[in-house]
Amino acid sequence: MSAKLDRLKKVLRIVVGARLRTLIEDRGELTAEVAAADYFEVARILRDHADLKFEQLIDLTGLDYSTHADAARARGKRFATVLHLLSYAHNWRLRLRTFAEDNAFPVLNSICELWPAANWYEREAFDLLGIVYRGHEDLRRILTDYGFEGHPLRKDFPVSGYVEMRYDAEAGRVLYQPVTIEPRENTPRIVREASYGGSAHG
Repeated sequence: MSAKLDRLKKVLRIVVGARLRTLIEDRGELTAEVAAADYFEVARILRDHADLKFEQLIDLTGLDYSTHADAARARGKRFATVLHLLSYAHNWRLRLRTFAEDNAFPVLNSICELWPAANWYEREAFDLLGIVYRGHEDLRRILTDYGFEGHPLRKDFPVSGYVEMRYDAEAGRVLYQPVTIEPRENTPRIVREASYGGSAHG
């Protein structure tokens, strides 16, 4: 453990206190997990407290833990939001993770008020995973087309999707129709020469 991470851990335990569910160090990085109810207030503390000063939101992403190998650790919760934060003042980084309480309709508070850069990141997580950010002023799809059905980064979303689109010259517009591709599984076939790997191949 580096002295810097050790110091950050101590500060987090003092300042954030009981709101920390877990604090994990792995591969020289620190991940703090908080409950959905504490997410916004902890994010504010991380930004504003003089001993932390995480001024910069580097990234925000959504995750679907439904098929994650360590799903038991997530206590049955499926959707999470993860922030990557940077403090220029203290030259340290932190990953903040929180799980939405409801797997059927995941909702978390928006942090756009704290870091305006979160705006498009939250829209992306909403579009691709269906996580709703309460308080976001313009929460609408950002990457998929109008009329798109579902959320394509969810683990249960079909690889071929639900609809396909094509341009119809006679109608003069784009048409949506049910997917016509039959799902199939490709198994690669490996063909090697009998002498593969021998002295002739170096």
